Amino acid sequence: SDTGGASPPPRKKHRASAAEGAGEPGALAVATGLSGVAFGLDTTSPHHQTTSAIHFNRTLVHNLSGNNMQSNGAGQGQDSELSCLNSAQNGESSSAGGTHSNGLLASTNIGNSVGTNNGAGPGSGTSAASTASGSGLEVGSMKKKKRLSQADEDVIRLIGQHLHGLGLNQTVDLLMQESGCRLEHTSATKFRNHVMEGEWDKAENDLNELRALMHSPNAIVRMKFLLLQQKYLEYLEDGKVLEALQVLRGELTPLKYNTDRIHVLSGYLMCSHAEDLRAKAEWEGKGTNSRCRLLDKLQTYLPPSVMLPPRRLQTLLRQAVELQRDRCLYHNTKLDSSLDSVSLLLDHVCSRKQFPCYTQQILTEHCNEVWFCKFSNDGTKLATGSKDTTVIIWQVDPVSTTFILTTFHQLKLLRTLEGHAYGVSYLAWSPDDAYLIACGPDDCSELWLWNIQTGELRTKMSQSHEDSLTSVAWNPDGKRFVTGGQRGQFYQCDLDGNLLDSWEGVRVQCLWCLGDGRTVLASDTHQRIRGYNFEDLTDRNIVQEDHPIMSFTVSKNGRLALLNVATQGVHLWDLQDRVLVRKYQGVTQGFYTIHSCFGGHNEDFIASGSEENCSNMDS
Repeated sequence: SDTGGASPPPRKKHRASAAEGAGEPGALAVATGLSGVAFGLDTTSPHHQTTSAIHFNRTLVHNLSGNNMQSNGAGQGQDSELSCLNSAQNGESSSAGGTHSNGLLASTNIGNSVGTNNGAGPGSGTSAASTASGSGLEVGSMKKKKRLSQADEDVIRLIGQHLHGLGLNQTVDLLMQESGCRLEHTSATKFRNHVMEGEWDKAENDLNELRALMHSPNAIVRMKFLLLQQKYLEYLEDGKVLEALQVLRGELTPLKYNTDRIHVLSGYLMCSHAEDLRAKAEWEGKGTNSRCRLLDKLQTYLPPSVMLPPRRLQTLLRQAVELQRDRCLYHNTKLDSSLDSVSLLLDHVCSRKQFPCYTQQILTEHCNEVWFCKFSNDGTKLATGSKDTTVIIWQVDPVSTTFILTTFHQLKLLRTLEGHAYGVSYLAWSPDDAYLIACGPDDCSELWLWNIQTGELRTKMSQSHEDSLTSVAWNPDGKRFVTGGQRGQFYQCDLDGNLLDSWEGVRVQCLWCLGDGRTVLASDTHQRIRGYNFEDLTDRNIVQEDHPIMSFTVSKNGRLALLNVATQGVHLWDLQDRVLVRKYQGVTQGFYTIHSCFGGHNEDFIASGSEENCSNMDS
C-alpha cells in the first residue's frame, strides 16, 4: 500500500510470508485459522524483535496491547486492530480462536483474515478495516447469528436467572448480550428494583405498566394488596403509626379485597413493640428477606414471558431428580428436596446390593416358635413374642456393621418378659415406646401391659374367662388402647386396664387406631373393615372383601391399608377413596394369620411372609 498503486500479492504467498516472519517494513498480518493467529512483526524497527510465529489467545492480546506499540510509527491502526480483538470480552465472537476469561473457547471463523498497515500513522485517517482493504488483504464476512429456538431462549433465561441469584450479574449481562435474549421485561426489572428498595409508590406505578402484559386483570388488585400490606407492616415496625393507619384506611380498605385480612392487619396497630408485631404477623421484619418473599408471591401473578417464576431452574432440576428417584427400583433413602445431596452430572441409580436382601443376623434365644415381632416406633428396639411364653426385648446397637456393601446394626438382648401362659401371638408398642402390650392366641382371655423402661408388669387385664383377646391397638394419645377377639369382645381401656367403653357383638380379627384419635378400624368375620367411633357410638363400612381378612396394617399417614386376605394374598386399599389399589401376587396365603407391613424410609415397599417358607417384598 506504501507504493501507491501496486497490486496486492497473491493470498497464498502473503500467508507464507507471514508464517516466515519475513514481512516488509510496516507490515502486520493477523490470520485466523484452526491453529490460532500468527504475527509477523517489523524486523526493521528497533523497538520490536523478530518473531517467526506466535500462537496466542486473548491473554497474549492483552499483553501486547499493554506494550509501547505506538513508538516508531506503530500507530493507531495497530491499536485499533487489537481493540477489535479485545472486543471478544464483550460477548463478540473472537476470530482468533482464543480463550474467554471464563475458560470457554471462543468460536473460530475459519478462513477469515484481517490485515492492517503497521506504518499507518495517526494522521492517515484510515481504520483497521480500510487499511486492510487498501493493502489488498481479503476480509471475510462474519456469519450471521443462528436464530435461537424458543427452547434455547428459555434455557438461556433460566441460566441467567440462576446466575443472577448467585450474584454473577456481569456474567448475566454478557450472556444476554451475546445471545440476544432478555432475562425479563424492562418494566418487570424496574418493578423488582423498586420492591427490593422499598419504594412502594414507584412500585405501584410500575403495576400500571405491567397491567397490559398480564392475563388476569384481577391480578393487579392482588399484587397491589400485597405491596400495601408490606408497606403497612414496615411503617408499623418503624413506629410510624399514623402513616400505617393512612395506608390501612386510605389505600388498603378502598381496594375492597380480602376484608378478613384487613381486619387482622388492623389488629397489629395494638402491638407494643416490633418483636410483638413480627411474632403476631409471622413476618420476618423489614429487610431483604421479607421483600424477597414478597417478590416471590408477586411473581406468581406475572406471565413467565415477563418475569420468570422464582428459582425456576432449581425447581426443574428438583423435579427431574424426584422423577428419577421414583423410577429407581431400589431407592430407599429419606426424602430430601435439596439438590446438595445429589449429583446432577449422573442419572440416579441405586444398586440392588444397597437394598436389604441378605440375612444379617439370626436370633436364637427363643426356645420355641416365634409368632410375632415388632420394632419400636423410634426403631431402637425390637420385641419378639414366642410360643415359649416369653417376650424378648432387643436393643439395636448404635454402632453399625458393613456386610456385602450394606451397613446395618446388630441386635443385642436387652431383657426377657416372662409369664404369658398361652404364648404371645401379637405385640403393640405405645406411641412413646414406654409400654408394650402382649396378647395371646384365640383361647387366651388375658393381655399383659409391660413397662419397657423398668421391665415391670404394669397391668394384667382380663374381663372374662370366656373372652378371647387376640388383638390390640393404641390410641394416639398413649393413654388408652382397644382390644378384642373373635368371641365378640371389643373394649376400650386405660393403662390400668379399667374398661372405658365396649362394643357388643363385634368379632374382631385385627385392630388399628387412626390418627384422628376417634376412629378405630376393625376387621371382623364378615370379610370387611369397619370404622368405629367410641365417642358418638357410630360405625361405618370402609372395606369389603370377598374372602376373610386375616390381618391388616395401615400406613403412617393413614391413607393406605395392607390386607392379608385368605387364599387371595396381599391387597392394597386406599382408605380415603375406599378403592382397591393393587393386588400382590406370589404370596401363598391360606387360613394362617400372616402379618404384612410397609417398609423403607418413605414406606415405598411392603414385606409379607408366605406359607411356602419364603418372605416377599414389593414396591
